[in-house]
Amino acid sequence: MTEEIAKEVTGTRCGFVALIGAPNAGKSTLLNQLVGAKVTIVSRKVQTTRTLVRGIALEGAAQIIFVDTPGIFAPKRRLDRAMVTSAWGGAGDADAVALLVDAHKGVDEEVEAILARLPQLRAPKILVLNKIDTIPAEKLLGLAADLNARSAFAETYMISALKGFGVGKFKEKLASFMPEGPWLYPEDQISDAPLRALAAEITREKLFERLHDELPYQSTVETELWKDLPNGSVRVEQTIYVTREGQKKIVIGEGGRTIKSIGQAARKEIIEAAEQNVHLFLFVKVREHWGDDPERYREMGLDFPKS
Repeated sequence: MTEEIAKEVTGTRCGFVALIGAPNAGKSTLLNQLVGAKVTIVSRKVQTTRTLVRGIALEGAAQIIFVDTPGIFAPKRRLDRAMVTSAWGGAGDADAVALLVDAHKGVDEEVEAILARLPQLRAPKILVLNKIDTIPAEKLLGLAADLNARSAFAETYMISALKGFGVGKFKEKLASFMPEGPWLYPEDQISDAPLRALAAEITREKLFERLHDELPYQSTVETELWKDLPNGSVRVEQTIYVTREGQKKIVIGEGGRTIKSIGQAARKEIIEAAEQNVHLFLFVKVREHWGDDPERYREMGLDFPKS
């Protein structure tokens, strides 16, 4: 090893931070704040994040690879079990684990279940109380004391992921937890997700934004075609999969207005992500039992639960 490379290795830090918590604790919103760009989708619908999404941020000489995990909850369906297994797997491999708790909700059954499993993780645990602008200060301090009495946290941070309050100091501290070593990604890379995968997630986000109450979270989107065109633009074809014929009609809407609205909103953000013009074509298909299809799990990067 040359002296120059040795300096690079000892002068930099790089590691993984797993963001865990109950559904809708704000993990995806926080990840986007930490990275400074949209790398994962956000919606009001629970269990929006289904797979491990990695966002890459720099803090001084440290490269921090954030792993946004699916919300941890009591699984009922096969997809639920795959998501929760994925979340705990991502936490087990991290150099630090940040537990996000919705300060407004406080400690509910889901948070208690997570606290019970935290001792199984070897990495340092950091408590992050999110949405601190939604409750009085005295209640917030009481919640922090209660949670620290329940589990051994190395640090406690109080933030608002949506507004960015406290996120900078939290990020600075995380850098100190990262082990010495070379960066794993180029300086300008903010995610390891392929563009076609991010594009599918963007469309799924717009689908849930438009049809939050009418559509179950099992609905999914797959990018079937990503083709560069001679004029420098790209043709993207995506299929929205639903489980019932009635849901297909809802997604399309009267005269195709709903799917057109979803496509317009998704196209705008996909263009920003791809940094080139995008021609987006959306299709809707019924796939009744996709939750029992191993291939769909492979598409999402999840292990297929056999039982």
